[in-house]
Amino acid sequence: MDRRSVSLFSALGLVLAAIVLAGVPDLNWRAQVILLKARGELPGIPMGQLLAWLRPGSPVWLGGLPDRPNASAAIQNTRLGDETATAEGSEHFQRVCAHCHGADAKGGAGPSLIDFVSTSSDWDFFAIAKWGRMGSAMAAQPLTDQQIWDVEAFLRQQGRTWAAEAAGRSLVREPINVTTEMLQGAAGYPDDWLTYAGDLTAHRHSALTQINKANAGKLKVAWAAQLRSSTKPLSATPIVAGGLMFVTEAPDGIVALDAKTGAFVWRFRRPVDPSKLPLCCGAFNRGVAIRGDKLYVLTLDSYLVAVSTATGRMVWQTKVAESREGYSMTSAPLAVDGHVMVGVAGGEFGIRGIVAAFSPEDGRLLWTFNVIPGPGEPGHDTWKGDSWKTGGGPTWSTGAYDKDLDVVYWTTGNPWPPLDSKAREGDNLYSNSVVALDLQTGKLRWYYQFTPADSHDWDAAQQPILTDINWQGQKVPALLLANRNGFYYALDRRTGRFLHATAFVKQTWNRGFDAQGRPDRDPASLPSPRGTLVWPWMHGGTNWWAPSYDPQRHLQFVPSVDAATLYFSMDMSYVAGQMTMGGTTRLANSQPAVMAIKAIDPDTGEVRWSSRLDKGDFHQYARIGGLVSTDGGIIFGGYEGRFVVLDSDTGAELWTFSPGGLTNAGAATYAVDGTQYIAAIAGNVLFAFDVPADAAAGN
Repeated sequence: MDRRSVSLFSALGLVLAAIVLAGVPDLNWRAQVILLKARGELPGIPMGQLLAWLRPGSPVWLGGLPDRPNASAAIQNTRLGDETATAEGSEHFQRVCAHCHGADAKGGAGPSLIDFVSTSSDWDFFAIAKWGRMGSAMAAQPLTDQQIWDVEAFLRQQGRTWAAEAAGRSLVREPINVTTEMLQGAAGYPDDWLTYAGDLTAHRHSALTQINKANAGKLKVAWAAQLRSSTKPLSATPIVAGGLMFVTEAPDGIVALDAKTGAFVWRFRRPVDPSKLPLCCGAFNRGVAIRGDKLYVLTLDSYLVAVSTATGRMVWQTKVAESREGYSMTSAPLAVDGHVMVGVAGGEFGIRGIVAAFSPEDGRLLWTFNVIPGPGEPGHDTWKGDSWKTGGGPTWSTGAYDKDLDVVYWTTGNPWPPLDSKAREGDNLYSNSVVALDLQTGKLRWYYQFTPADSHDWDAAQQPILTDINWQGQKVPALLLANRNGFYYALDRRTGRFLHATAFVKQTWNRGFDAQGRPDRDPASLPSPRGTLVWPWMHGGTNWWAPSYDPQRHLQFVPSVDAATLYFSMDMSYVAGQMTMGGTTRLANSQPAVMAIKAIDPDTGEVRWSSRLDKGDFHQYARIGGLVSTDGGIIFGGYEGRFVVLDSDTGAELWTFSPGGLTNAGAATYAVDGTQYIAAIAGNVLFAFDVPADAAAGN
């Protein structure tokens, strides 16, 4: 019998066993576990071991798997807190583990196990102790299943003891519980910064006024926290809740800080090696999401991980995509009631982009939306031949949510290969689009494509903003988006109806729009062997640099670039999973280049004012930090090695600061004990700014 036949026979045997067991009430859950294994949903548990653990009295209880088919979430140590287990675990630890990990478990030749269990689930510790870790010095340990649990019980008790001692030297805080009401009404909780974009409508605006245009010139450093070093400037926006600040340390961690002092509270690490992953543009991570008592973070190797806000301990992890196929994950998730939504990167590697939603409790997949439609799906005919299989369409920006419509809006990136539209003739839906998805089902409500058949790498992966605008004498619920292709768009967010689009930087690729909002691409803008000069530049009139929207002034503030690129076509072969552009580009150095923050009227697309950022230091990889605006009439942002504050009404510069590192992250503002702070990262240092007490009192 060949291997395939054996595998099929085993699967049939599992199914038959499950059918038999299903008729016995007290064995029903065991039958369900067997069916899960037969469906391939428990890949981390060998079949023989699973059957052994299904026996009554097993030290590894699998009864939680039917409701939560995720080993990290469902398989837990039932001996935690048992004094006998802790005592026996101490003896086993000293006998087997102490020679590598230190007598106090804080590390020796091997790493600290106290740190490891503080950031890992019960199952993660058990699996590594039982089977070892491939590619490391950690081998399978000579311990029974129960002894492994006892060792973990001992380690967790040690960790709690040391944490309690540390807590005696720090402020006592109430447990964090971020509710759906708080997330949906973030404007009513101005002291916190609860989502990547400040609220679910992505305004990146705060009602706080203590720091304002009258005193912004007196901003000072309140504290600074040195984060782990990275080869790239860190790009995360902090999340602030309950007096704690949570920020990611690329490529593989989260740190919790006291939001008032910057003191470290805990650190979570899940090591990955960026050099072994398919990354286009660096080992970035833009932040976490928070809901209830958990944080959610995406990893470079394409996992969604849930972490305790109180301890930094991993609660569960679930695989989203296969990194060896070109997928990675760099954005912040979006947490909404009952759903944690995520996107993927990898548009330069021939992936097929997705937006996916997972259960916040256990990481169970709820739905998946395929950005590139397959056979039989609407839009599939916009791809020539089999080009859809590697169509690209990454989803590496964070979306927005309309609670009244129960719709999530997500933007999508470039088709693959990015610079060669001939290899994939057609409009290439739903690349370079915004898609409106039903929150409960993931079904497509509507879409709008900004750049059909893109050949300039103009991802639409920018932040959508939800607000109402005045359009033709009516108040219209709108989605606003300043696009990388150089146009500022307003769409009816109920239906996707095109309202208007206006160029906010110089552009030469589009000759106009029809009534449905379809652009008329100029064929002369296509890449050519000798090079085609096109505005805006390849990195766009704007990019992922976060904009903000001030509802009081009804203005959107947009980081922008006026520059041009030379696009060259090349004859190339394409291999899925390998980074391929389909051409090459060069910044048009002979042309003027200006980086600025622009204030745009959403009703018309008119640029009200423009404040130039660069001072003759523009270059191919210049960096802009994301914006935050406030009711105090200010905009905080960054460019290269500077933080700046601008007047929201005029764009006048009110304050500038040189932090000693590149600014590549979005800012956040919050308040603790009556003091307002603005926080942002430069390089790998997180700064918090406030104003002197006398300046704040004069507010």
